Amino acid sequence: MTTQSITTTNPLLDFSDLPRFDAISPEHVSPAMDQLLAECRKVVTQLEAPIANIEWDNFVTPLETVTEKLGRAWGIVSHLNSVRDTPELRAAYNENQPKVTEFWTELGQNLHLYEHYKALSASAAYATLSAARKKIISNALRDFKLGGAELADDKKKRYAEVQEKLAALSTKFSENVLDATNDYKLLVTDVAELKGLPEEVLQAAQHAAEQDGKTGYQFSLHFPSYFPLLQYAENRQLRETIYRANATKASELGGHPEWDNTAIIDELLSLRQEEAELLGYQNFAEVSLLPKMAESATQVESFLLDLAHKAKPFAEKDLTELRQFAQEQFGISDLQAWDTTFVSEKLREQRYAFSEQEVKQYFPEHKVVAGLFNVIQTLFAVNIQSDSAATWHPDVKFYRVERDGELVGQFYLDLYARAAKQGGAWMDDARARCRKASGIQTPVVYLTCNFNAPVVVDGVTKPATFTHDEVITLFHEFGHGLHQLLTKVDDISVSGISGVEWDAVELPSQFMENFCWEWDVLQQMTAHVETGAYLPRSLYDKMIAAKNFQSGLQTLRQVEFALFDMRLHSPSDKSSKQEVARILQAVRDQVAVIQPPSFNRFQHSFSHIFAGGYAAGYFSYKWAEVLSADAYSAFEEAAKNEGSTLSRRVGITFQTEILEMGGSRPALDSFVAFRGRKPAIDALLRHNGMIQ
Repeated sequence: MTTQSITTTNPLLDFSDLPRFDAISPEHVSPAMDQLLAECRKVVTQLEAPIANIEWDNFVTPLETVTEKLGRAWGIVSHLNSVRDTPELRAAYNENQPKVTEFWTELGQNLHLYEHYKALSASAAYATLSAARKKIISNALRDFKLGGAELADDKKKRYAEVQEKLAALSTKFSENVLDATNDYKLLVTDVAELKGLPEEVLQAAQHAAEQDGKTGYQFSLHFPSYFPLLQYAENRQLRETIYRANATKASELGGHPEWDNTAIIDELLSLRQEEAELLGYQNFAEVSLLPKMAESATQVESFLLDLAHKAKPFAEKDLTELRQFAQEQFGISDLQAWDTTFVSEKLREQRYAFSEQEVKQYFPEHKVVAGLFNVIQTLFAVNIQSDSAATWHPDVKFYRVERDGELVGQFYLDLYARAAKQGGAWMDDARARCRKASGIQTPVVYLTCNFNAPVVVDGVTKPATFTHDEVITLFHEFGHGLHQLLTKVDDISVSGISGVEWDAVELPSQFMENFCWEWDVLQQMTAHVETGAYLPRSLYDKMIAAKNFQSGLQTLRQVEFALFDMRLHSPSDKSSKQEVARILQAVRDQVAVIQPPSFNRFQHSFSHIFAGGYAAGYFSYKWAEVLSADAYSAFEEAAKNEGSTLSRRVGITFQTEILEMGGSRPALDSFVAFRGRKPAIDALLRHNGMIQ
């Protein structure tokens, strides 16, 4: 088959427009990757040759052009592997991942290309380059060092082996979590055992059982299914059963040795330590922090411990109140991990006279999505419209973003949990903005969540409704999407979130969460699922009063995760199975006020750091929350004069100085350009109710 015929028949090799999800199948993966890798290596070989007058257009442009195609095609495969997992696709993904990893490792170690970037940096042409292109060159020189370009040949070989193994282990970690999640089924045949569960939860569980050919109510370890049991089920034994199943999944206690992530965690940590030592660093944390805002593990620990110190008195008060309420109302004298969510919900209901379930009825999907779009359109002077495109599932929707009639970008919205879909919520790009010979390539992103789908009751489809936390999650992911969609940087390596320091990437996402608490915003995105009534002001006031309910406990939980991550990756000696558990327990002893049961294996499904790119970087959530809270305070200040935080004036400045800039300059410079000063922690503490 000729190259031309492969290109025309293989949809993964069609870069003319949007991904052809209706045509892509597992058998397309290997031929596409083989051809794209061959094309990349051909261009790399050409660029390795001496270049008399090295310039951007004769060196960087051809390299970025060819590698962008590889990145786009592999990105589609990776996305499908996350949202439409099948044995055939998984096999194709795992077969090709080593080849793709090998190429990127080779590229990062290519001494000829490294020397060319050095030459370009030292050339007369460098002074004429834009700030964005100078940043790309600076990033490239740093990344070549981190990629092992300066290593001896034998160490380069070992470094490449480590990278390939790390990629395979991370994938296997995710697969084990997904398989363990999909495998578990809890069937309850007596509805009396489910006392306390909301009607719509029962309907969803009954529907799940019917789909499986069973009678009764079936629950899984997908979040929308198991969490309501912990939150509402009065049956304490039932809560313990589902808690134990979730807390031990993908571990040696999960009942499936083939999905046990214990050895994978140990090997991942060992290989990351080896990678660091090969590059001349003491530990992986040092490597991870080099491209971040934070300067050292010591600085991160100091930040986290300071936050823990400020939050701990509030957390201790939260726990004392919870234990007292559990004893008085339910006779529970030994509050356990499977009780805290249930008792917390009951305490909140009593204290603030509302429940999450009551609030949820006011957030049907269509109103929430329309309200989100209204916020974006108001702040950033854009227009969002439905669009058409091939998708990977009938539930996926597609939209376009325009400004003054011109296309800015497009996005896929995949909201519902499915068996073949990884849990959690995330944003990823299908293609990035960049300038090509034909003009501007507009960005396209995936926005993925795992909410409950609409349920059919007596032949009638009931709209999906979201908890307020799920609404916040949707706004969060769309904040990431805005960073990618609204960039005006034309060079792909620093366009959108590319090149942005990892501990600043969460700034736009956490910033967007704040609007979910504004009265004028909620008026536009609520309508009772039965009556159509807006969210009552009285209920909103209760939500605001309860906003920082148990914020001390929630803050310490995030500090615990972040501190555990950082200490895992900056060990005093090589980590082992016992060391991982010891480090986690030591962190809990230092900062936590609630100790989980001994069988809890939270780390075995901690995908953020073992499969999601947050290794020695989980602190980014809290680090960026300082930035986002401070940035949002500018909108709060505007509201005093303008009557609303939906200030287009401030929104356009935020867009211009942060969203549009992408990674073309340091994140701190972008923040200072927006805020007029460096960030301060006060706004974060105030938003969490820890200072007035």
